[in-house]
Amino acid sequence: MAQWTSAVGAAQLARLLSSQQDRPAGPGTRRPPAYRALADGVRLLVLEGRVPVAARLPAERELALSLSVSRTTVAAAYEALRAEGFLESRRGAGSWTAVPAGNPLPARGLEPLPPEALGSMIDLGCAALPAPEPWLTRAVQGALEELPPYAHTHGDYPAGLPALRAMIAERYSARGIPTMPEQIMVTTGAMGAIDAICHLFGGRGERIAVESPSYANILQLMREAGARLVPVAMAEGLAGWDLDRWRQVLREAAPRIAYVVADFHNPTGALADEDQRRQLVDAARSAGTVLIADETMSELWLDDEVEMPRLVSAFDPAGSTVITVGSASKAFWAGMRIGWVRAAPDVIRSLVAARAYADLGTPVLEQLAVNWLFSTGGWEQAVEVRRGQARDNREALVAAVRKELPGWEFEVPRGGLTLWVRTGGLSGSRLAEAGERVGVRVPSGPRFGVDGAFEGYVRLPFTVGGAVAEEAAVRLAAAARLVESGGGGGAGGTETPRTFVA
Repeated sequence: MAQWTSAVGAAQLARLLSSQQDRPAGPGTRRPPAYRALADGVRLLVLEGRVPVAARLPAERELALSLSVSRTTVAAAYEALRAEGFLESRRGAGSWTAVPAGNPLPARGLEPLPPEALGSMIDLGCAALPAPEPWLTRAVQGALEELPPYAHTHGDYPAGLPALRAMIAERYSARGIPTMPEQIMVTTGAMGAIDAICHLFGGRGERIAVESPSYANILQLMREAGARLVPVAMAEGLAGWDLDRWRQVLREAAPRIAYVVADFHNPTGALADEDQRRQLVDAARSAGTVLIADETMSELWLDDEVEMPRLVSAFDPAGSTVITVGSASKAFWAGMRIGWVRAAPDVIRSLVAARAYADLGTPVLEQLAVNWLFSTGGWEQAVEVRRGQARDNREALVAAVRKELPGWEFEVPRGGLTLWVRTGGLSGSRLAEAGERVGVRVPSGPRFGVDGAFEGYVRLPFTVGGAVAEEAAVRLAAAARLVESGGGGGAGGTETPRTFVA
């Protein structure tokens, strides 16, 4: 019986491998043999989750043809991977990826680092800040006071608590987008909202247009739903969307869904201007594409002089083209798993009906807590504190990276939680691996792209500040030195992390 659960084609594997830049050869550094470079490349793809564990690899002859190398090179690479525990084989069943005994299975998204690991590892993988106090405690206390009447019911509210739906609708109306409670569904975070939308509109094999780069966890959610992702390159720097490319993709690929982050885009931090929003909504409407607008960062402007454009939904207030997703997770706290969808009433009814086969509803206590924040002004106070934390962290991180890694390039966004950094020609995948060994966890650029794009980037979030940000940059510089010296790609080369206590 075969031990593999999926397969990677020769052409696909060749594309993924070609995206990995060769590490620079410093003075006196010899390039590794071709088989070693190939084995390292496959190993990195497995460690990052870009090639799943238990995925059948192509036959030696097939891969050799796709890579234009000898079959002997591929055979030697496969043998090296078997010796290191990253490949298993059986006659008649082929070869499939594995991880050595004792290694954790690689995640395909950006999962939070376990709290018990925070003492020795600086976590730059998760773009989320600690809870703002005392507002979290006050919100939970307020929710407990409101809970007794709901405790006498079954507790299942597939569309969300009526009070919270009305409050969210009122907040949209106050921003000039008339909204009824019937246009709102409360979800378990923004991920739950987008998952529900994708299942309603984007069955297996449907095309979904996505920004390139885009949020890694959403890309993985869509892949696992069976979507065919169509990447649309962002404009340079912080300029937002390239509307000519968007029009071309919407016209030629005719995607059923498009997913965008207009407000302080994750990972680049770009802010789409009002004219870009209007044009994209018009183009989606003409193409018959449902446009998912992720607004989870919309309240996280960090510079006082930023003029926020109208929300994307302002250009389609009826919700026939634009489906809006919001969340408490980024602006307030990731542990508050409350999200929402704003759409046309018939779309909301369809989403609610489909929810009977998913999670039935969102926790009542957390909904009451968010409603308390919205109704008392606690939300605005907490978000203002949140902006101050992120602003201070941004300044500390930018200064530290510029000091320790002057060859790395980036533009400083005016809001959001992330810095998108070009790594001076170094492989982001190899930096991520080396970072784990020197005590800093950083996601590589390819996690935010399709088919191996953005190998020369990493994403750095504004989640640490002060001395921790300085130490994070020191450790990133140590990881960069490992990669430059050739120690970041093979089995050798180590550097002991310094213990840091915040």
